[in-house]
Amino acid sequence: MQRMFEKRQGSWRTGVVCALLALGSACGDAGVEPESPAPEVVDADPGRHPERRGIGMLPLPSGPSAMAITVDPRASLIVTDDAIVRNFTLLRVMQQLVTQSGVAGLTPLALFQDWWSTQAPPGCLPVFNTFPYECPRTESNQAFVNPFINPGTNPDEYIPLALVNRFDLAPVSGSDCGEYRIVFGKRSGIPGGGNRNLLIFEAVLPNPNPAAGLNGCQPVANFWASLTGMTTVSARVSALMGFYFNGLPGSGVMPVVHMDNYGNRVGAVATGQVRTNQFIGRPWTLREFSVRRTMCGATPCQLRFVPVTVKVNPGGTLFNPASGHALAPAFQNTVFPAEVPALAVNDINLFNNAIPDAFNSGQSHVGVFENQYVAQFGPGPSPFHTNVQAAIAAAGSTLTPQQVVARSMALSCAGCHENSNGANLGGGLVWPPSGGFVHVGEQFDPLSGVLGPRYRISPALTNVFLPHRKAVLETFLNASCGDATCQPWETTTVCPADCP
Repeated sequence: MQRMFEKRQGSWRTGVVCALLALGSACGDAGVEPESPAPEVVDADPGRHPERRGIGMLPLPSGPSAMAITVDPRASLIVTDDAIVRNFTLLRVMQQLVTQSGVAGLTPLALFQDWWSTQAPPGCLPVFNTFPYECPRTESNQAFVNPFINPGTNPDEYIPLALVNRFDLAPVSGSDCGEYRIVFGKRSGIPGGGNRNLLIFEAVLPNPNPAAGLNGCQPVANFWASLTGMTTVSARVSALMGFYFNGLPGSGVMPVVHMDNYGNRVGAVATGQVRTNQFIGRPWTLREFSVRRTMCGATPCQLRFVPVTVKVNPGGTLFNPASGHALAPAFQNTVFPAEVPALAVNDINLFNNAIPDAFNSGQSHVGVFENQYVAQFGPGPSPFHTNVQAAIAAAGSTLTPQQVVARSMALSCAGCHENSNGANLGGGLVWPPSGGFVHVGEQFDPLSGVLGPRYRISPALTNVFLPHRKAVLETFLNASCGDATCQPWETTTVCPADCP
């Protein structure tokens, strides 16, 4: 098995890749004075969809192919076995961030409570990035609780639910190796109903050998593939704990859990984020945060979870032809029509849109008109409808303007989690159902895994998204040099015969 993992990696045919790329580019501690709201953060790479980017957006090879290396999705793509994930406590994650920050006197509890103070004044305002922002939120009560005491009975404890491999988000260039996630759920949400809150730590992992392009990420892909062959709990726990908290020895791969991987990194290499799925109070909403360290001269003096825009979640009013928002003309005349060709791609895993960050909201709501893009868009006619229809015709698509908007709504957080369940997206596509507001639930699956009880995942993950991610990872693992094709991430050094 190890010999197979050491094969040189390659991938999809260059012509198909170039065609798709052309399409896509067209081508507190008590006693600390509360601070004023943190300045809004504009992401340095606003085109990075948190769920759809990188090699996962390339068309897979057609026809049957031999796969010497195959992976089990529930071992190598998403791990929800309680015997494994229970070791990845929120306290362990927060303590590692605190230690890395070097901020004197900072504790995991102070960091956690400061995070949730952003959900009420003075930590928030009713407008964020020019769009409505619900402030205060009931979740601000988390600024006054201790989630780290009385594990097993504390309703404010956050229990680990899942470890997620998103190698499919790695870019063709190999500038990073994709995202690796930890999902937590508030214990009070286990019975279902209200008082639910979920945290998703989404680390973008740098390439340890960027000169090799995406081939430099081979140790990461090999690591996840190797989990399929591990049959004992102890082996998987040891391997995953090492990967998340220490990195991969001898490969240069840094720990997943690092403040730089959750928003603190600046420069050419992308950074990650922390997203929340908030249902302690209504309406149910999703938000995004960036972990940022402040330096006071040469001394680290603060580490915070800073609210940022929810990526690729445009403010709902922008879809309303009668909107009076200052950004509506640009969005309706130029920005959204330019996304029609990518939205018209007729593959449930490949249609996409990239929204410049100026147009993104700070929240994605379920159950309110704000994020009902199709309802906001209406039946028409309007100049906006005409613009979208013209872009559809130019793309050679038979979709309707409403179906194009429905696809954009499905790619929003609220759409993907609930609003678009079962929605007709045109072209024979129907958006797959979530697990009821979530894709990883706080309850155990009625059918246990081979390692015992495991947390449930959504039908959308099981039947649509995981099979695609499995195919992406296996295609990368099984392609090799010597096929006379210079693959997108191969170099003249790695595959000289293929890349003269």
